[in-house]
Amino acid sequence: MGDRRYSLSGKRIYVAGHNGMVGSAIARRLARENCAVLTATRSELDLVNQSAVEAWFADNKPDAVFLAAAKVGGILANDTLPANFLYENLMIEANIIQAAHHNKVEKLLFLGSSCIYPKFANQPIAEDQLLTGPLEPTNEWYAVAKIAGIKLCQAYRKQHGADFISAMPTNLYGTGDNYDLATSHVLPALIRKVYEAKAAAAPSITLWGSGTPLREFMHADDCADALVFLMQHYSGHDHVNVGSGQEVTIRDLALMIARASGYVGSIDLDPSKPDGTPRKLMDSTRLGAMGWQPAIALEVGIARTVAEFRNIAA
Repeated sequence: MGDRRYSLSGKRIYVAGHNGMVGSAIARRLARENCAVLTATRSELDLVNQSAVEAWFADNKPDAVFLAAAKVGGILANDTLPANFLYENLMIEANIIQAAHHNKVEKLLFLGSSCIYPKFANQPIAEDQLLTGPLEPTNEWYAVAKIAGIKLCQAYRKQHGADFISAMPTNLYGTGDNYDLATSHVLPALIRKVYEAKAAAAPSITLWGSGTPLREFMHADDCADALVFLMQHYSGHDHVNVGSGQEVTIRDLALMIARASGYVGSIDLDPSKPDGTPRKLMDSTRLGAMGWQPAIALEVGIARTVAEFRNIAA
């Protein structure tokens, strides 16, 4: 399993993608460690530009790297901009990983996505399900880039002995999430939908499908804590799933959000619309065996996130 303690104390740690939901959560979590957090905005550093990335690493000399930067988007964006998603994500990860190697970075953690797994993976999805079947076509460009990132970390470990590891989080939500109804994921989209229904005194909201599909969610702050834990305790070839084990049906998720929002209208279903995959759950046994467990219960995390969105929307 590769349990080799890595101390963050006194280290210079680069969080690539620090303005994103996960990157900002990692930066917040690192504030509890005795380390210097390095960041660079898009205007300061173009991660797709290889020479710019090399120069930044040479100038700033990070000891460790959390690679949370990526070009992200929903199904529509993935479908209409496949070249952008594949090229930009390949370049971002390749440039950072290569620069980390050139500049003798001690440790790097690459952040993947649960979409790397086959569309019809066995449930719950264990790490060994990678590359065992076809991907979900709607986001395969992003998934292929993320798989390449895992393999790149493994290749640098094999060829150069680099301590580069990878982690695959489940569906995340929380501070800094995307609430654009056209591009957001199901949980933030429901938070906004319920908020707007309450503001308009709408008698009901309608969910697509039967409301029965099961999904797993993890608060971004829990994810960041798990990633810092892996940086400190894990040094191995294989990627590690990061999940909460907290499953909920889409209908129950909507009811939780309605309660947290004080919305008293009904939650209706439209079974003529598609459900998607019946169940999607990560198998996080490996992470749990190392001694890490999530701390934020789903209902608690949703209440916090609803309150944050209310402040943003007000």
